[in-house]
Order: sequence, then structure tokens, then C-alpha cells
Amino acid sequence: MNAAMLALGRLDAMSTLLPDAPLFLYSYVRKEAVMSSQIEGTQSSLSDLMLYEMEAQPGVPMDDVQEVSCYVHALNLGVERIRSGHPISYRLLTEVHQALMTSGRGINRGPGQFRQNQVWIGGHRPDEAIFVPPPANRIAECWGQLEKFINDIPEATDPLIKAALAHVQFETIHPFMDGNGRVGRLLIALILAETKVLQDPLLYLSVFFKKHRHVYYERLQQVRETGNWEAWLLFFADAVAQTATQAVATAQQLQQLRAKDRETLGGLGRLSASAQQVLDAMFEMPIANINRLASKTGLTHATINKVLSSLEDQLDIVREITGKKRNRVYAYSAYIQILNQDQS
Repeated sequence: MNAAMLALGRLDAMSTLLPDAPLFLYSYVRKEAVMSSQIEGTQSSLSDLMLYEMEAQPGVPMDDVQEVSCYVHALNLGVERIRSGHPISYRLLTEVHQALMTSGRGINRGPGQFRQNQVWIGGHRPDEAIFVPPPANRIAECWGQLEKFINDIPEATDPLIKAALAHVQFETIHPFMDGNGRVGRLLIALILAETKVLQDPLLYLSVFFKKHRHVYYERLQQVRETGNWEAWLLFFADAVAQTATQAVATAQQLQQLRAKDRETLGGLGRLSASAQQVLDAMFEMPIANINRLASKTGLTHATINKVLSSLEDQLDIVREITGKKRNRVYAYSAYIQILNQDQS
């Protein structure tokens, strides 16, 4: 775990040095939502999500992108509750689950409620299953024990080890009809937020878990079948170390991109000050239309139109992605490319 803690320390230091950490968080949280949802089979991309948030038509089925949008809401809600002093408890967990399942395919899967029936993972019936979680009448007891552990009863546990162990136990209890994988990954972020390992919630492991999905599920199952916690902890520590290191590199690249592009704006003459405002807005929302940019900057539609034309035609910083004459949408292409570079 030493390498993981060192990487987390560098990530935390980087977040305190970022002049506009919230701008980075906006896109990074959405990237986590996309990747965690893709593990469960959705096809939405980061661009799809941002288009949906602008009430524009995404390139995937609406159910997919609605599920990802709900994940963003659930994650933000959980972190907000933690920062308000709420412990990680049944109440917080079910509130987060309800936020996650309020639209898309999850709306009929018991939002905010522990399951009332037996489920199994793999196979058409329990005797064919890879794993059979506890029966419904044992869930409250199992969660109660896990809740005590998360809240350091009877004794404190190292935060990183706590997050690793709690994730496995939560996935094993499988308390909900649906959404357990996503809530279990959210639980990692919430534990790290509650224990203040990171000042800003910048560590999300879904990219790593998706890349190594086979090993991820294999390590979880090994714990259940043989009690091989060591292999899981080593895998988790590797996930944290690599993800934190990548997050630092991504933040540095985005800051370098912003500084480089800012330097080029001086060539726009009288438009340069307005262009600065538009670029800052697109650093937070790398896919945006004129209405959103006007709302964010306070600039007129006419000024934003001129700025976007200059950013596209003269400086090659943004590009229009709809091909339409009206309701046009612009992407900060290099920014999105940096965010997506570790997803393959």
C-alpha cells in the first residue's frame, strides 16, 4: 500500500495547487460516471453525457445516457452529504442509490430500497450461479456489521485498506436489486472523502477496473471462495497507485493545455478578453453550445459567436460537432482527447 499512499499524496498535493480545481472536477466526475456505467453495459461516452446535459441529442439510447447522468447526481449527492457531516450509513447509502436509479432502466428496480428477494450472479438459477449473495432477511444484519466497520467500530482501520475491504463486502452483500456495482464503486470515493485522504474527490477507479475487468471479478470471487484477501488488496493498491498517478498526469496536461491556448488569444485583438472568458468556460464544460456559454460568461450571443468562429477558424482550439446551421455545439477537442487518453 506504500506506493498507493505516495501516489495519493501526490494527487492531493496537485489538487491543492490547481488554481481552478472545480473546473477539473466537473469533467473528471463525469468521466468516472461514464466508465463505471460502461462496466454495467451502457454505451454512453463523455461527449454523449455532455450533450445530454445540454438537452441535445446524444448518439446512444436515451436510457444509457440517463443512467450515466444519474450516476453523476448520485456521486455529487454522496460527497455533499459527507462534507455536511453525515456518516456513511443506511440512510446515506439508500439516498445515493435512489438518486442513481431515478431514471433510465433503474426506475423499476427498487430505488433506495434493499432487495426483498433472493438474487444470484451468473447462471439461470441459484444452483448454476457463480455466486449467491445472502438472502434478503440477512441483508440488514450484514449491512449493519459493515456499517460499523466503515465507521471505525470497534476500532479504526487505515482508510485505504478500509475502502478496499468495504468494497468487497458491499459487493458480496449485494443489498440492492440493481446498481450494486456502481454503488460499491461510489462507496470507495465516499470513504476516501470521509477520511479526508483527498481534499477533493479526484480518485475514481472505474477506468482501471474496466481495463482489468476479468481480474477485478476474479479477485472479488477469490475472497468469497477462499478468503484470499491479500490478492485483492494487492490488486486494489495497484489500482489506486496507477489511477492516482494518471490523474496527476491528466491534471498537469490540462493545465499546460490551458496555459498554451491562453497565450494564443492575444492574437485576437479586441476579442481576446471575451475569448479568455469563453475558453475558461469551456475548460469547465469542454462541450458547450452558445446558450450555455452565454449563461456561464454573461457575454452576448453575438460576441460568443464571433469568439467561437475565431477559436475554430483562426486558432483551431474548438470545433463545431453537429454540422448544423442552428443549435450548434462546440467541442474543446484537445481537452477531451486528454481526458479520454487512458480509456483504451
